[in-house]
Amino acid sequence: MKKSNKIFIPCEEANHNCDKSQYNEATLWEKIKLNIHLLYCRVCREYSKNNSKLTKIMKRKEVEIMPSSEKNSLKKAFQKELANHK
Repeated sequence: MKKSNKIFIPCEEANHNCDKSQYNEATLWEKIKLNIHLLYCRVCREYSKNNSKLTKIMKRKEVEIMPSSEKNSLKKAFQKELANHK
C-alpha cells in the first residue's frame, strides 16, 4: 500500500487519526495532519470534541455497564424483531 504524505487529508482519514490520537496510537505526522484538517473542517472539529467527551465519560468510575445476561437477552430480542420484519 502506498503511503501518502499529503498535508490535506479527507474527513474519513481525519476521523481515523482522531480515534488513533485518543488512544495514543497516532504518529506525530498523523497528529500534525489532523490538526491542520481541524483548522478548516468544522464537522471534524465537532467529531473530535465529541470523541473527547466520550472518552472522559467512559473513564469515570460511576459509569455502569450492562450485565452480559441483559446484553444477550437484548440481542436475542433484537434479532427476533429483525427476523419478523424481513
